[in-house]
Amino acid sequence: MSPDNRKPVKPLYNIFSDIPPRYDRINFIFTWGMDRKWRRKTARECLANNPQRVLDLGCGTGDLSLEIAAKAKSPLEVTGLDYSQPMLDLAAVKAKERGLTVKYIEGIAADLSFPDKYFDTVGIAFAFRNLTYKNPHAAKHISEVLRILRPGGRFVIVESSQPENGFIRAADHFYVKHFAYPLGWWISGNRGAYKYLSFSAAHYYNPGELKDLLLKAGFSEVSFQRLFLGAVALHIAVK
Repeated sequence: MSPDNRKPVKPLYNIFSDIPPRYDRINFIFTWGMDRKWRRKTARECLANNPQRVLDLGCGTGDLSLEIAAKAKSPLEVTGLDYSQPMLDLAAVKAKERGLTVKYIEGIAADLSFPDKYFDTVGIAFAFRNLTYKNPHAAKHISEVLRILRPGGRFVIVESSQPENGFIRAADHFYVKHFAYPLGWWISGNRGAYKYLSFSAAHYYNPGELKDLLLKAGFSEVSFQRLFLGAVALHIAVK
């Protein structure tokens, strides 16, 4: 696929090609280190159906796929896909340092280069928002996940969410706007990236809305668990 053909479905490409060198550090600071705990929990859910093939979609610097590979109790094919080559380069370095086998490939969520029903599980950690928040290709992104999942396969999503309690929700939005955004901008030097990330996090779906989105897209059942007072949610959708 030529770069020209990929531009329409890569509106955030420059953002996520710019920030990789400090991306992990900023995530750790923003979440007070809780992002690692959330990814570990997500990895366990990705392995709960004893899969043979797992895809980490929008893998970024590889933290979820590496956690899955490290926790696997039996032979497992783990693939990480992202459209940012700088992110993938960092992921490959981390895999080598940890002695883990993960295949990292560049690609786009709207046109996944895998056969139908290829994966038992697809996991995504804090990238589903980018695929669905005011994204004209949201429906295509979800349909591609459905296409590559086998019947009974699981789509495991950990993502920013909206707390039920109004006071907590307001505090969370204040934190994102007045701490996360300016600090991310200062550390990374990329104002646009963290303006987008903070704004989309504060305005993203609540768990019920995301559940409805997945059911309407074609998943047969969807459950969710609120984390961190509801500022994060873990969704499990079954094909």
